[in-house]
Amino acid sequence: MSRDTKRTQVDDAGGQSKPEAQGTTQTPPAHRPSLFRRIGRRVDAIPLSTKLVTCIIVLLTIGTIGISFSIRTLVGNYLLQKTDTQLINQAQLVFNNMDSLGDTTDSENSRNSLMNTYYVEVRTSDSKITGTGLVPVLKDGVVSEPSLPADGSSDGVTLGQPFTTQAVVHVTGNHTPDHSTMQAAQSPWRVVALPWSERGKDGQVKSSGIVYIGLSLSDQIDTANTLTRYCAMVGIAVVLLGAILGTIVVQSTLTPLKRIEKTAAKIAAGDLSQRVPDMPENTEVGSLSVSLNSMLTRIEESFHAQEETTEKMKQFVSDASHELRTPLAAIHGYAELYKMQRDMPGALERADESIEHIEASSSRMTVLVEDLLSLARLDEGRGIDITQQVPLTSVVRDAADDLHALDPDRGISCGRVTLNPGTDLEHPSDFAFQDGDMPAITLTGDASRLRQVVTNIVGNIHRYTPADSPVEISMGVLPASISPESLSRMPANEQSMHHLVEAIEVGQSMQVGMNYAIVRFSDHGPGVPPEARSKIFERFYTADPSRARQKGGTGLGMAIAQSVVKAHHGFICASGSDGGGLTLTVVLPVAPVEPQPVPLVETRKADKKSRKTKKQG
Repeated sequence: MSRDTKRTQVDDAGGQSKPEAQGTTQTPPAHRPSLFRRIGRRVDAIPLSTKLVTCIIVLLTIGTIGISFSIRTLVGNYLLQKTDTQLINQAQLVFNNMDSLGDTTDSENSRNSLMNTYYVEVRTSDSKITGTGLVPVLKDGVVSEPSLPADGSSDGVTLGQPFTTQAVVHVTGNHTPDHSTMQAAQSPWRVVALPWSERGKDGQVKSSGIVYIGLSLSDQIDTANTLTRYCAMVGIAVVLLGAILGTIVVQSTLTPLKRIEKTAAKIAAGDLSQRVPDMPENTEVGSLSVSLNSMLTRIEESFHAQEETTEKMKQFVSDASHELRTPLAAIHGYAELYKMQRDMPGALERADESIEHIEASSSRMTVLVEDLLSLARLDEGRGIDITQQVPLTSVVRDAADDLHALDPDRGISCGRVTLNPGTDLEHPSDFAFQDGDMPAITLTGDASRLRQVVTNIVGNIHRYTPADSPVEISMGVLPASISPESLSRMPANEQSMHHLVEAIEVGQSMQVGMNYAIVRFSDHGPGVPPEARSKIFERFYTADPSRARQKGGTGLGMAIAQSVVKAHHGFICASGSDGGGLTLTVVLPVAPVEPQPVPLVETRKADKKSRKTKKQG
């Protein structure tokens, strides 16, 4: 690099630094989007269908060009190899007819002979031209000759090895040749140099010189050009057809995606019931639609569950406010009444009555607050210990004794829970009461909380049924092919009860699953309407619209019972009783089912029976 160049570069650098010194703001190179990022953004903005169709067209174009080029190359090499083979194989014929080829008396016949497509030139051993054996003449007197090495020079030509050379064209006729003739005449030549020997007068064969034999490549080039044109035409047709079919296939394939887009827009507008159209699951779009529909179903269920939870929370707050306001209003009213009457005669007796009412209202409010606190603790997973060994039979028997003490005239029957098989679809399998002693059942749980569940159920029977109506209390252990987690998640309705019965039938037939303790309390009172049975486990639910509490309940007993049962991974449900009334079924997990081995005697009997059957067959 010269000093002037260096100086020029320094001046240029200084000239570039002056605007920066003057305060001109320039975007640093690091913050400028690179060329690849700009191209990537442009590409990302192109629709997917356009990208796919473009890729198909590009791939088809590259493929057709590659195939056409390969075919032309293979055919060209094949034709050139055949020309070389023809030149070498025809050399002996040229040697045998050198005398007739050198005879110029019948040159016209020589040119019109079968070998008039060959060019033959004879040279001495030192590459001196002695004459031209044969020169082909084309239409309109056009003569095409190969460009050979100059007289007296071999120019590096190897004997017996064909080579390609350009054509030298002469026009000897008076007519102007057409384009096709001139194009054929200007085609290259394929020439091979072979040694030429002749026999002397003494009979000895000696080397006389070199013979150049050539064939024009016009036919081969014309064949290759024709093949190329056909390949180009077929390639263009394939590209066009592929573009049309690709567009149709891409558009038809992406149509479900557009439907998904429209469905998503409707869902975004608030219609959660919309679903993506079903497609075959073995396709990508079909698998996507199935996944989206599953997701949308769960979202809709979660949304409705959230709405229900919100409504229940609003109702709970309203009910709790109502329940707490009633005793507070009573306390406040009786307190004011006492103040108003304390200076009047007989105030002491009336004060005792007011104090009794205030005490009753405060006791009711205390029970209500304690129940609310118990529910809150159960919702948080506190206030319960499910690691104790609970004699469930003793708990249920004590509850039956308490009910008998409360209602001496009530008929109470204790027994076992059995499963009656169904006869048809209209009469499915169901639980039944079997009179007798209750089985001894012990499970892991919280004894005080389970006793609270049973006490709440018995208290409802005492409170809401006639004192002389009979009650059946039954217990039993049955296997069911359902996990405790799935059981606790089932809603408290009769459909879940049917599902449980089906699981028990499978568990009994296959001896798999979990053993469950089933406790049933069946009364024959006024009962609860079928549409309201699942609501009795809601907090502050009552069938009385006035929400009066003449029976002394808080409306939280069954809600507490359900929370305790779910904390034990169990299930509680209300259903109708045979003959009228209400049946409450409590299901609690005991232990996994242990497979029972088949006795050896029964196995032998079964083998003998099968052998007899085979012999009879």
